[in-house]
Amino acid sequence: MQSPSSEEATRDASWQWDEAGGGAEAPGDVLGGGGSGPRLSRRALLAGAGVLAVGGAVWALGRSDGGPVPQPPLPVPTALSGPTPLWTYRGAQAMTPERLVAAPRRPVFLSKAGLQVLDPVGGGPGRLVVFDPPPPPNWPSDAEPSGGKVAIGPDHLFSAESKGHLDARHLSDPAGDWSLPLPDELSTRLQLTCAATGVLYGYAWAPFRQEEVFPGTRVFALGLDERTVLWSAAGPHQEQPVAPAPGGGTGLLACARSLGDGSELAVRDAATGRELWTAPGPEGLRWCVAFGDGFLVPDGTGGVRVLGPGGEPCWTHSPARGESWRALPPVPDGARVFVPRDSGVVTCNDLATGAVLWSRRLPFPLDSRSRPLVVGGTLFVPGPATAGVCAIDAATGRPRWTFHDSGPGRDVWTLATDGTRLYAGHDDVLHAIPTA
Repeated sequence: MQSPSSEEATRDASWQWDEAGGGAEAPGDVLGGGGSGPRLSRRALLAGAGVLAVGGAVWALGRSDGGPVPQPPLPVPTALSGPTPLWTYRGAQAMTPERLVAAPRRPVFLSKAGLQVLDPVGGGPGRLVVFDPPPPPNWPSDAEPSGGKVAIGPDHLFSAESKGHLDARHLSDPAGDWSLPLPDELSTRLQLTCAATGVLYGYAWAPFRQEEVFPGTRVFALGLDERTVLWSAAGPHQEQPVAPAPGGGTGLLACARSLGDGSELAVRDAATGRELWTAPGPEGLRWCVAFGDGFLVPDGTGGVRVLGPGGEPCWTHSPARGESWRALPPVPDGARVFVPRDSGVVTCNDLATGAVLWSRRLPFPLDSRSRPLVVGGTLFVPGPATAGVCAIDAATGRPRWTFHDSGPGRDVWTLATDGTRLYAGHDDVLHAIPTA
């Protein structure tokens, strides 16, 4: 597998509680941007993304037991604001990106029906990856965390849907699929929770004992290159890996541990699974973000706290007297860290001292679904569907542009990048936007 850049690895090394092969085929559109006119795809798919486009019609292919079925044309797209997309993709179902462990590094679209892989240059659909079982009919639900989460590597989609196996489906070539049988202690109620370079982490529920109020869990690490279980460790409490160090299978692994009447951060050796130290989990440990050899966690008052490699507190950035805001998962970037707030403010802090380097108020509020990312020297912050995506100069905090479409939507924008293109979508639309 290709190794992601340090920036991509850091972006993946974070976690937060959820607050807010073959198969059938269905419609989808690919439309060119930048004045090149529509380019329609008649390749079939189960999942798509889009309510907007720059013109065109939709075609559909029926299921494997039926012939071509023409579909009514989708609504004519309305206005776009901001940079001209390289392409816009639209399809028949809304996205469910919250099912992914981390943002992908290529244009893919996950819906209730499966994962549609897209061509990064033109937006045309590639392989449709279908995995069972699909999410329940009421998906997504704000009341329950997602089950059976999936992770995407450079070439594969990984899922733990099959009992007793880790399934790896190649994103373009079915001949590259593989499945890893798991030992008995990892054969039931398995969930993937986070990923690092060449390693997947997760947990399995331990057998329930009647005297227990909460059943324990077994946390584990799976080596993708070796296709083997690197280690597993049982615990007396509910515990799940949440934030691996950016380096992959070396360094530290943070786990969120439920104590029944509270929570704590348990940090393990990422190579062996051995527990190294614990720290209190304020605010229920809503999120945890790894950087270098430290971790960013909530401070208990709405702000953010930095813990060093041994659990020692380094600095805290909290609401001042008279302020009311709550920090969302921060975004480390080299020697600085960007801290988004639910009030719609983003600050850039020195990662060593916590000093505020700049502060910027956005034209929209943020919530736990708003997950910014950094590409080059630009911080991209997603807002609600009707607000769009704001691009901010990472060095100065000055706004560069805001991209939005005028289509209806109820979700927030979600972001992914391959380093040269920003893939920004909401509901059932996905745009490819140049980052330079």
